[in-house]
Amino acid sequence: MALHSTHPSLTDLRRRARKRIPHFVWEYLDSATGDEATKHRNRAALDDILLKPGILHGEFTPDLTTPLMGRSYPLPFGIAPVGMSGLIWPGAEQMLATLAAQTGIPYTLSTVASQPPEAVAGRIGDQGWFQLYPPRDPLIRTDILNRAKAAGFHTLVLTVDVPVASRRERQVRSGLTNPPRLTPRLLAQMARCPAWALGTLKHGMPRLRLMESYQKSAAALSSTEHIGYLLRTSPDWDYLRELRSEWDGPLVVKGVLNPEDAQRLQNEGVDAVWVSNHSGRQFAGAPASVTALPLIRADVGPDYPLIFDSGINGGLDILRAIALGADFVMLGRAFHYGLGAFGAKGAAHVVDILRADLESNMGQIGARCLKDVKQRLWV
Repeated sequence: MALHSTHPSLTDLRRRARKRIPHFVWEYLDSATGDEATKHRNRAALDDILLKPGILHGEFTPDLTTPLMGRSYPLPFGIAPVGMSGLIWPGAEQMLATLAAQTGIPYTLSTVASQPPEAVAGRIGDQGWFQLYPPRDPLIRTDILNRAKAAGFHTLVLTVDVPVASRRERQVRSGLTNPPRLTPRLLAQMARCPAWALGTLKHGMPRLRLMESYQKSAAALSSTEHIGYLLRTSPDWDYLRELRSEWDGPLVVKGVLNPEDAQRLQNEGVDAVWVSNHSGRQFAGAPASVTALPLIRADVGPDYPLIFDSGINGGLDILRAIALGADFVMLGRAFHYGLGAFGAKGAAHVVDILRADLESNMGQIGARCLKDVKQRLWV
């Protein structure tokens, strides 16, 4: 099947994925929190960003190469962390790690993924980033960092925008627990999705395997109060300094919207700031991430690395973020829509869609390389 003919956009993959995964899984993947105003705000704010079309610039092939924190990536985007990826599609973590190694883009494994770092060590190549939800116990923290490094993860991403659990009402109403408790309602939904169900039988029911290795009890808890929340803490600046001294590779802090926080993180020796509102999953009263992005860029200066996520639905959105100051863009839901739609082939198709979309839109605005995009903002 020629996927570019039948599913040329991320929206097409999202539509197919919704039909192929159980409803309670879909609610986990697609929902935000509260009235989902922040999720909608992300989309609206991106749509308001316009770029200048270009003419008479001749034929060229855009250069998508992107330098970031001492490395060079062939594309300006990567795979963001998503908790319990294996719930969304069986074997997701291994599939995404393999894709990252094949395409040269980073894959960020979550602390609350359904697989621990060791499970993807043989697949990730040199593209491993590890996202840390900060453990309360410093001994657990040290052990997790050591396990991540031993498995080949070279960049650490500290997520700071989850000081408390969000409510995520759609997710709660779906009946999802961690690990999933198979009620008659959930079993009926699973029966209507045979590919997902058979894959889950093969790979086993998804669990928070990394976090469960530090606690004997694995009782089914609410999906917003799972074992990861029981073991983590809300970090402060001292916690950040301890982490900075303990991790000798690049350190990224994810979940920043306040320019003053970004500037302080820069001064504390953080290697990059990740501008994000958790795609609307944490706080319904937050600004759109892309609204905060140029304000943060203005405060940290032109050369400090900024990573961006939230609301991205194609290559044009990536260019919009770059025009406003991002150096690199991460996508989480998009790759999981691809997995839900066509498995590993669907995730690979996400890369193809984004690459083609970037090249097409850069041709429209006459941007030969990504640096040129910053000059194409319509103001």
